Amino acid sequence: MLTIFTTPKPFHRHITVIQANAIQSWTLLRPECEIILFGDEEGTAEVAAKFGIRHVPEVDRNEYGTPLVSSIFRTAQQIASNPLISYINADIILLSDFIPAIRQIHMPLFLLAGQRWNLDLTEAIDFTNPVWEEELRARLADKGKLNPQWGMDYFVFPRNMYAEMPAFAIGRFFWDTWMIYRARSMKLPVIDATKAITPIHQNHGYEHLPQGFEELCKGPERDRNLELAGGLGHVYSLYDATRILTPEGLKRPKPTIGGLAARVDRVAASHPPLHSAVKCMWGALWLGKAAYRRLRKLSGAKPSQWQA
Repeated sequence: MLTIFTTPKPFHRHITVIQANAIQSWTLLRPECEIILFGDEEGTAEVAAKFGIRHVPEVDRNEYGTPLVSSIFRTAQQIASNPLISYINADIILLSDFIPAIRQIHMPLFLLAGQRWNLDLTEAIDFTNPVWEEELRARLADKGKLNPQWGMDYFVFPRNMYAEMPAFAIGRFFWDTWMIYRARSMKLPVIDATKAITPIHQNHGYEHLPQGFEELCKGPERDRNLELAGGLGHVYSLYDATRILTPEGLKRPKPTIGGLAARVDRVAASHPPLHSAVKCMWGALWLGKAAYRRLRKLSGAKPSQWQA
């Protein structure tokens, strides 16, 4: 039914634990999925052999040595054995709701993605424990945090829908937001599965990057990804979904302030004078919101007393 593919980071220290947790959770999905690991990073071949999954070491890279999204996606779509494929970041644990959610989609072409849940996990999960998922869900309910709509850690789509892609650097900003933009530009359904799928992102550091997290936010690879994406006017998110997947099926999304703000930002990004004005407007709104919260805290008023 489904082919899952990813490109792991080098298996070092904590990254070894969380990537092994993630990949093993994929092997437990039913019906069983084809899994492909791309790249020749340290430990990848050994993990593929351990779990009996496919390994493709050859990946095109840029001059910084970073694997290219275009290479990974092109090869995955060429060799996948299933009509549906899914790119998933290698630190994402999948639960038993993943496949049933995908099975609700009956469209020839679509892009499905969703928000992730962030959780601190430092130990290997005992997948032989028959209640490992129930225990993990309980831990998530207690300590987990839902990530904003801008970070997409998994995508599901029919094979060959993304046959041609820019040469984005993997693991840097803007290639994932381009995925949403591209589907919308082709007038294809974009499905937000946050209410139906519970992907767990295991929090980690960025020791694998020479400059740490700063390298994601700044630098030539980030800037090139943005240029390849077509600029800030092509930065889309789950606010731009055209359908919402729930346990009861597909629904139309309701308008939100966040969605309106995202569209305003995109329009402003294409008009520099307007962009400056919008930045000032958001700054004023942020200061107003901060002052409002401060005043409420000082007054000791309950939230209901401050509702408009």
